[in-house]
Amino acid sequence: MKMAKLLLVFVTVAVGPAIAGYPKVTPTVGEVWPHPQMISQEDTYMIVRPSTFSFSVTGEDCDILQDALERYADIMFRFPSSKVKNSNVRRKEDNFNGYLDTVSINLMVPCEKYPHEAMDEQYEIKIDSPDQPGKGEILAQSIWGILRGLESFSQLLVPDRPSDDGSAYQVKSTQIRDFPRFSYRGFMLDTSRHYLPMRKILEHLDLMAMNKFNVFHWHLVDDQSFPYESTVFPNLSKEGAYSPLHVYSEKNISYIVEYARLRGIRVLPEFDTPGHTMSWGPGQPDLLTPCYNGGKPDGTYGPIDPTNEANYDFLKTLFTEITTRFPDHYIHLGGDEVSFSCWQSNPIISQFMKAHNITGDYNKLEEVYITKLIELVANLPTKNGYLVWQEVFDNGVQIANDTVVHVWKSEGVPAGWKKELKKVTQAGYKTILSSCWYLNYISYGVDWYKYYECDPQDFDGSEAQKQLILGGEACMWAEYVDGTNLIPRTWPRASVVAEKLWSSAAQTSSSAAASPRLEEHRCRLLDRGFRVEPLWPSFCMSDVAL
Repeated sequence: MKMAKLLLVFVTVAVGPAIAGYPKVTPTVGEVWPHPQMISQEDTYMIVRPSTFSFSVTGEDCDILQDALERYADIMFRFPSSKVKNSNVRRKEDNFNGYLDTVSINLMVPCEKYPHEAMDEQYEIKIDSPDQPGKGEILAQSIWGILRGLESFSQLLVPDRPSDDGSAYQVKSTQIRDFPRFSYRGFMLDTSRHYLPMRKILEHLDLMAMNKFNVFHWHLVDDQSFPYESTVFPNLSKEGAYSPLHVYSEKNISYIVEYARLRGIRVLPEFDTPGHTMSWGPGQPDLLTPCYNGGKPDGTYGPIDPTNEANYDFLKTLFTEITTRFPDHYIHLGGDEVSFSCWQSNPIISQFMKAHNITGDYNKLEEVYITKLIELVANLPTKNGYLVWQEVFDNGVQIANDTVVHVWKSEGVPAGWKKELKKVTQAGYKTILSSCWYLNYISYGVDWYKYYECDPQDFDGSEAQKQLILGGEACMWAEYVDGTNLIPRTWPRASVVAEKLWSSAAQTSSSAAASPRLEEHRCRLLDRGFRVEPLWPSFCMSDVAL
């Protein structure tokens, strides 16, 4: 997606003393976000000229790589080539080590088609290194590593002069060896409470790639609307979407999956049941449970009716379609916040429980439903794995050993998620954390520090338990978010989560140390054309064009 490009000039941000708690932040220059695992830089530098620069593929090649090289040429050089003058300034500076006209791309193994849960994202960058003086190289064992390396290389480039017109950039003599701390670095978007236009989802995917997120958790449907356009059950969106315009067609979904694939991002859909399904009811008769009052139906409905066997046939057909549209091995089955009051009011439900010796609370009835759903999904032709929200685990549902439990609650106490992680991992389940990264919760002032202080492995557990933490996920629920404010509300706050999940624990122990780099990164994203919010009183040179 082409976007307007603006010149980035780094400045010192001086914050007035009357604003308590705000630091004076001097942005870094040409530092990589998220922080690489290992980076070594010298004071020497080379000059990159857009008019003469090119990438050279020396290893394997594929469509993902060619798309990325074209895309990053546009990202790195933010002015049309016809307007960029050739810079041939001769230098006599001691630190100047010449012109970097070529960076070789060495992909050492053939490309994989789709990103996946075990993908290798390691990469190396060498710019004017001791073993390759005057040269540049990005190398990796996988195409996904090359993508991450290209992003890091693009961030190393800074304008040659503060008033430069884009004709030349500096890059320090640099060596990087980098890899992610966690394999699962996700972001969840809710497109039910407010429909998000395609262009905003694509813009968000671009920003995810620029921050090295690798999982787009798409919370497609919920109580409020059903924008997923099904071929096998077209009435679901016809009756459940806000309007015929507020839907994602099969073509739309295919485009998003492909757009994400080219950026090394998995698309993991969520169809949350048996609760959060009010929008499903109008398009699928007898799916939802009729609620009773005074022994009679009162015209309202509750969760999916677990006693109706026809509903499982419906779910099997629907999930068969879903899994053919989304190629990732995993699907999110939800299972959170199931209200039992409607089930409790319904005499048919009570008779079913009595007939099947389901005693105690209604968690057992939920277990019956979830168990059938899990078995159904596991036996689809695609043999999918699945994630569930933590309530499924908390309610004692018997889930398969390879289930991934998604922790989002805090049990009403500060850092209650730590106790939850301990319980889930003690039971031997893999897990991801979202509890401390709900970005839809906003407050006046600087609020990103708390995101930086959260660490998924900061709980009382053995090393074996901590190895079950796959990573984490930032969430943006959409009660008060639509296309008008998605990007500014999300970014650069989400960048903080990205670094916590990529960089080492030691490198992300200090928010004060991260502040100058985050200020630079915010200006970088603004310069690339994204309208991202300020972090505190400050300015970027791009501000004047907004």
